[in-house]
Amino acid sequence: MIDITNWLIYAGVGALAGVLAGLLGVGGGLVIVPALTFVFTAQGLPEQHILHMALGTSLATIIFTSISSVRAHHRRGAVIWRIVWQIAPGIMLGTFLGSWVAAALSGRFLKGFFVLFLYYVATQMLLNIKPKPSRETPGLAGMFLAGNLIGGVSSWVGIGGGSLSVPFMIWANVPVINAIATSAAIGFPIAIAGAAGYVSSGWGAGSLPAHSLGFIYLPALIGVALFSMLTAPLGAKLAHSLPVATVRKIFALLLALVGTRMLISLF
Repeated sequence: MIDITNWLIYAGVGALAGVLAGLLGVGGGLVIVPALTFVFTAQGLPEQHILHMALGTSLATIIFTSISSVRAHHRRGAVIWRIVWQIAPGIMLGTFLGSWVAAALSGRFLKGFFVLFLYYVATQMLLNIKPKPSRETPGLAGMFLAGNLIGGVSSWVGIGGGSLSVPFMIWANVPVINAIATSAAIGFPIAIAGAAGYVSSGWGAGSLPAHSLGFIYLPALIGVALFSMLTAPLGAKLAHSLPVATVRKIFALLLALVGTRMLISLF
């Protein structure tokens, strides 16, 4: 039986993740993974599987969050669907293969990788490095390779890819709001492939708790996904009303905060 406190935490995490997904195009995994790691530890779930379950469950929730977020952005005409179709095949392959690699790695290694990744992206966003004016998105081969990288890293850190795809599109001179909206759409194939990878790689793993589907913990999936879908449209509305510089700073500060929290937990 799952404690009512855990259900309330799942709901709160989902509500916050939904706002961030709509506002920043990040899928909410940056909040979901550390939060679920904390909750699963408190619940006494098997220590060797906790981070893998947090990653798998996070990716599964993003399936639902991204649908809600992208609908809100699409209504405002902000999603660049050409980029979505070009990058999706590489993203799905990279995410699925990456989830199998992640399942074989230690939780401590994944957590350390996650922290370094967050600090790197936060620094990039805070410095606001300007791309060359002539730069644009690469051709199909380049987009496939970029998708492989974004998908692979996303599967390792349990996110919808926005922390990589948004900077990548900004690097290619896509306007920030369009990059955020398009990233929300890119999060869907990442989540589908990543969740499938964590289900299959965790299938038959020993000592998993009841109500698990591979490395996906279904109670957390239900609680987080339900509330994230409700609040994602609010985040999208904020993204289209706040100044671009403010959105960028919020993004960077969030990454730095989450990275610091996870760095402390390593010790």
